[in-house]
Amino acid sequence: MNEPFAKEDVKIAVIGGGTGSFTLLSSIKHYTKQVAAIVNMVDDGGSTGVLRDELGVLPPGDVRQCLVALSDSPKVRDLFDYRFEEGTFNGHSFGNILLTALEKVTGSFTEAVATASEILRVNGTVIPATLDDVRLKMEWPDASLILKGERVIDANYFSHDPRRAHLSLMPNPVANPMAIAAINQADLIVVAPGDLYTSLGPLLVIDGIGDALRQTKALKLYVANLVTKDGQTNGFTVSDHAREIERFAGGEFLDYVLYNEQTPDAKIAARYKKEKAYLTEIDKSALGRAHYKSVAGQFLGKMSQAHKDALPVTRSLIRHDAAAVVKLIMDIYHNDRTS
Repeated sequence: MNEPFAKEDVKIAVIGGGTGSFTLLSSIKHYTKQVAAIVNMVDDGGSTGVLRDELGVLPPGDVRQCLVALSDSPKVRDLFDYRFEEGTFNGHSFGNILLTALEKVTGSFTEAVATASEILRVNGTVIPATLDDVRLKMEWPDASLILKGERVIDANYFSHDPRRAHLSLMPNPVANPMAIAAINQADLIVVAPGDLYTSLGPLLVIDGIGDALRQTKALKLYVANLVTKDGQTNGFTVSDHAREIERFAGGEFLDYVLYNEQTPDAKIAARYKKEKAYLTEIDKSALGRAHYKSVAGQFLGKMSQAHKDALPVTRSLIRHDAAAVVKLIMDIYHNDRTS
């Protein structure tokens, strides 16, 4: 039995955006109040995309999800997640609209996030990876093919190997100094599960992020995706995912990779198949040769329920069992630091 660790002792930085970060943060907050959620800023689909295009604001969607995950106010959490189902605001979440209004009032997205954090009684800090207004670009130089925009790339069925593509942001952004500081000060850094090319990659390719990850003394873990994404990562193994994570960051930095070894029952497997999602293959031989340590776990969580969204957006309903993942993360951290 491991010794208990004090809730306030461990400084944890979670890197990602959207559902993957939301899932882990909802459980991590029970272990420590010193959480920094570093969020990607390229979302341009759904409610977020409409607000960006019509009002010229920074994308609120992924930031909202992280704020809600770290909130200690259930009623306000529900309010921020409330999505209008009719009228002018049909398809928009209240939290996205509020963050947009706060940015307009204060003239600063940083202040907007800080004010929303107060309203939500957030335990931790939510940090945009950059404060520049950027769009995602994915380019295959050998094929003279360029895709522009997170929404376009997210919905694309890649005709060429994405591992040969160059991922970048337009214009080239400056990393948020708060994000670099959070990485430098962390005891533990977790790269959350998420879409490789529209959630994790767009954050890791920002100049300075990769260098900070290699230089920090923090323990660094990546929680591999449960399933592959149809048309993009078909056939990708656990080590393929980890290799792409490090490619985006410009070099090796991971200490551990956590992956799922649990098999779904027939009913859940059928729902996975309906989403054209297949369990990420465990390539034990390649993992055994990797510079990082790989650790298996029973990570399959309950599938999420679909909700009405009048604004087109791609969402998977497949989720990690956050409690199981985070318990293993904290066990690894505790054992590594005491070994």
